[in-house]
Order: sequence, then C-alpha cells, then structure tokens
Amino acid sequence: MTTIEPTITPLVVPVSLDDDDAADFRAYGELNRRICDEQVGLPDLAPDAAQMLPDWQDDTDSLDLGFVARVDDEIVGMITVSFAQEAEAHAAELDLLVPEAHWGRGVEDALLARAEAEARARGRSLLQLWSLHRPREADRMLVPRTGWGRIPATPLSDLAEANGFVLEQVERNSEFDLRSDPAPLRTALDDALAVAGADYRVIEWNMPTPPELRGGFAGVLARLSTDAPSGDMDFPEEAWDAERVVRREARLLGAGQAVSVVAVEHVSTGELVAYNELLIAADRTGVTHQFGTLVSKDHRGHRLGTIVKCANLLRWRELMPDSTVVSTFNAEENRPMLNINEAIGFVPVSYAGGWQRAL
Repeated sequence: MTTIEPTITPLVVPVSLDDDDAADFRAYGELNRRICDEQVGLPDLAPDAAQMLPDWQDDTDSLDLGFVARVDDEIVGMITVSFAQEAEAHAAELDLLVPEAHWGRGVEDALLARAEAEARARGRSLLQLWSLHRPREADRMLVPRTGWGRIPATPLSDLAEANGFVLEQVERNSEFDLRSDPAPLRTALDDALAVAGADYRVIEWNMPTPPELRGGFAGVLARLSTDAPSGDMDFPEEAWDAERVVRREARLLGAGQAVSVVAVEHVSTGELVAYNELLIAADRTGVTHQFGTLVSKDHRGHRLGTIVKCANLLRWRELMPDSTVVSTFNAEENRPMLNINEAIGFVPVSYAGGWQRAL
C-alpha cells in the first residue's frame, strides 16, 4: 500500500455541536465508534460527540487535545492526547483512531509522531495508550508484565511494540444482561449484607450527589487512583474535594447522561468505603456503562464489592428498564472483582491492553 503524507491540524473544540466549527468534533465521535466496531464489534464502547464535548470544554482536571489527519480534505485518522493536571503527572495518554481503510499508509505513524511531540513539549516523560482486542486465540498472543491475561496481536499492538511501548496490563471488558432473572442478584446481595453486618450501611442516590455526601464521595473517588490495580502504569494520585465532584458531575450530566451511585458507609466512622456507578447516555435504550467501582483497601473482605454491584444493578433495572446490557472493564489481576462479576452473570466480550513507553 502506498505511503501518504497527511495534513495534520488541531481538533477544534466547539461551544456547541450545532456550531459551524463543530464538524470535526462530530466526526471525532463517529470515528471513535467506527474504530470500536472495527476492532471488537462493539461500537457502543465509545461515547458519542455529545457525551465527550463537556469533558473537552473543561480542562481543570484533565487537558484533552486532538489532531486530525487529512488527505485531499478527507479525514483519514485522528489522535487524542490527554494530560492529567496533577502536579506529579508524568504521562500523556493517547487514543489513536485510524480506520482499517487507511491503516498501513503512514497515517498512524504521522499521528503518533505528532502526539509524541506534543507530550514532549508539555514536559511529559511517558506515553500511554490502550488497544482493543477480540476474545479469541491467535498465532501470536501477548502477555502483559503483570502476567495476568493475554491478548491477540493486532495492527495497533504491532505499532505499539515497534515504537518501544511495553504491554503493562490487560483489562477484561464484560457485559451483564439486564433482562436476565434478577433472583441471583437479590440472593447475592442478601448474603453479602449478612456478612457485612451492622458495621456498614448502604446509601443510594442519583447524580448530582447531595451536598452532604460530596466530601465523603470525593474521598472514595480519590482512592480509585491509588487502590485499583494498575500494574506498572504510571497514574498520579488524584486530589479530590467537593468542588471536583461538582465539576465532574456537571460534565457527566451536561450531556444528558444519567448516573446512579450506590455506596457503602462505615457506620462507626461515617466514611464512605465502597461505591459503584452506572451511567447511560441521553438515549435510555442504549448500553449502560459501569464507571467507577472500588472497595477501600482497609475494608476489603466484607463483601462490600458484591453489595454495591448487586444493589446498583437491581436499582438500575427499575430506573432504566429500557437498557438491556451493562458494560464494564476490570484489570485481569483484579480477581476479587472479577470473581464477583463472574458469580453474578457478567461474561467477557473483549479485552484492552495498557501500553506504556518512556520518552
């Protein structure tokens, strides 16, 4: 296939998707879904342009930049670069979006080089990216440095390896059928509540989080960056307070999305020590995405993960009866959480590889 030299320009972030300058951002949403469909047959893994726009418009907690590759005015690929804004953040996280029809012509190389230049210019010392993989065996299977999980090689993983990236971690993408019999969920929840006992109580709400819970919710959200398994991927410890909770929820809800939260409070301290979030786009018939799920390290072993997952799934069936499936990602080494998922009916549908490279 002939190598081409695309023209690369910054992705414009519009005020509204109806604005005259919004065409590229709308194309970004469409391309994101196309890539997920081509790579794993799951276009709904990707948020649409309306869901992404509020995040791109607010760079307080994360700065997002994008670059568009064109040949003869045709968009042939894009790359996005995200910069966490914590002072100790070292990495730039990349998302390379080049469709099959244009792969192998030099577009992916040009975009990767442009993103690397941006990361260097902003003083970052690491590049990170994620690759998607179908749940199948192939002639060449890749094992991460954690030793947990394996994924089939793909053109994107080949490109990552060729450019010095190391496969650090594999995550499993699982789905739960919301139309299935809810009885196993209720049984699992009752059993877990009995194990947890009177030391813990369940709290439920729909975003936005009530003001009296924001501080506690900020505390448990912060632990996701430190307590969740991440292999050797370099993620900064995130600083959370009530104001950051408000900012995050404005971004989520501003796109017409809805979020249900189930948390567990440690009764004697009043501390929130576990939580689970379920999110759906403005189209309430679409796929539900499980966002954060965490049990604080000091409170593991009390079945709190089962409590928040099962309680929120049961709650969600009542809140969003037209959504048929929940999608979630978990690190392959996170066996406690995967054990819960498997026990209540989640099944694997795809995998993701976490790659990292020092600059």
